[in-house]
This record gives sequence, C-alpha cells and structure tokens, in this order.
Amino acid sequence: MNTKTIDFSKFASIRIGPVVDVALIENDVVPDGHLIIGSANNVLISPTPPPLMILSKEYDFIALEEDGLHIGAATPGGRVVSFCKKNDIAHFEYLSKLPGTLGGMLKMNAGLKEYEIFNHLIAVRTQSGWKQKSEIEYGYRKTSINEVIFEAVFEADRGYSVERYELFNQMRSNQPHEPSAGSCFKNPPNDYAGRLIEAVGLKGERKGAMSFSEVHANFLVNYGGGTYEDALYLINEAQKRVSEIFNIELQCEIVLINYKN
Repeated sequence: MNTKTIDFSKFASIRIGPVVDVALIENDVVPDGHLIIGSANNVLISPTPPPLMILSKEYDFIALEEDGLHIGAATPGGRVVSFCKKNDIAHFEYLSKLPGTLGGMLKMNAGLKEYEIFNHLIAVRTQSGWKQKSEIEYGYRKTSINEVIFEAVFEADRGYSVERYELFNQMRSNQPHEPSAGSCFKNPPNDYAGRLIEAVGLKGERKGAMSFSEVHANFLVNYGGGTYEDALYLINEAQKRVSEIFNIELQCEIVLINYKN
C-alpha cells in the first residue's frame, strides 16, 4: 500500500491539522479501517485522527462519452467548469465557486441554492459497483452514500452559460478570504445559520486565532495558527447559544475528524 505524507495545516482549507501518512487508493483497492478524505475543504481534523486515505491521481479525469459526462471522484470542481466551458456543456457553472473534488461534493450533495450536484447525476461508481441515482437517498447537503466513490456520470446537455457563471461569482462575493472550511453549519429549515450566529452575539467572536467571520457569520475562519480545540470551542458555543435562545439545533456542515470517527 502506497502512502502520501500530508501536512494538513497547509493542505486543509482551514489550515488546521497534523502531519500524517495517508494511504493512497489505487486500482479500486480500498484499505480497511481507513477514513476517506477528499481535498480537505470542509473538514476539521484533530491532532489525533484515525487512519486516513485519499484517492490517487488516477481518479482525476473527465471524459465525454456516449452515455454522458464521466468525471473521476478526485477531479477538482474548477477543472470540471473549464472542461464544460470548452465543450459547451451546461449545468456545472456553479462548481467554480465550490471548493473541493467531485467525491466529496457527491457525498454531501454540495451545491449553491437550488443548484445541487445531484440535479443532473445519472449514476455513481462505488466500491460495490455502479449505483443509479434512483438507488441513492439524498437531500439538502446529505446522501446515503457510505462507501468510497470512484467516479460518476452526468447528463451532458449543451449550453454552457457565461451568465450563470457570473451569477454564481456574485453569489459568493460575500465570503471571507481568510482560511476556512466553508459554511460551518447547515441552514435550518426556513432560516439561515449565519443570521442565528449573529443574533446570539457570535459574529466576530474569537477564540485564539479562530473566529466567526465579521464578513459572514457562518464562516469559521483562521487568522493564522488556529487550533482544533479553539475551532471546536466556537462550534460548540454556537450550537449551545442557538439551542438555548431559539430552540434550534445547528448541524455541522464541517466534517469533524477525530479518533472516535
């Protein structure tokens, strides 16, 4: 089994995490007892994580076939957008503003507003073989997928839209520029996590180098040298205050990775 040494304080988008040897998934061989990570854009990794694994570069590909657009699970969203622009393929413009790789996006049904990765999905190939979209349960930022995804095939409709691309750019213009793991919490039904965090007085709240952003309260940002413990403190504090004041249980959109996982 090949491994790759990763310094998560540099690799993870929130710039927190230890230096660990991560197992590489190659030739569809998935090591037992390991937790998969993608490009670490929505994760918070503890100093003592469980054994981790990551897809090798063989799963970074895009191919337009007769049955649709095939995309490897290790393919970054930005590369998908560039391919679709070049080949006049619709429905993927929003990926330009979603960090990460396809596997993670599929696992959590990532998206912007009503645009979600499952909207034009046909099927995914996992450890247990191909699964049609109809065989997978999915909803807002969640799916029933509990195994490694190798690739997926999507509808390949014509009509790349520059207008939609610009719209998505504008939709994400209010995001902070400091390192973060994206949205910290899922939006509760008919409400916004950012509004709730601000309402309980936590917008701009700092613990060490970590803070709920002054720009957008639902972004937990790292001003440099932030720790897992400080990030976890702020997450727990937000959940506690929102529960006490509004009787709403905020659910993490950030994936917390510690040895209990």
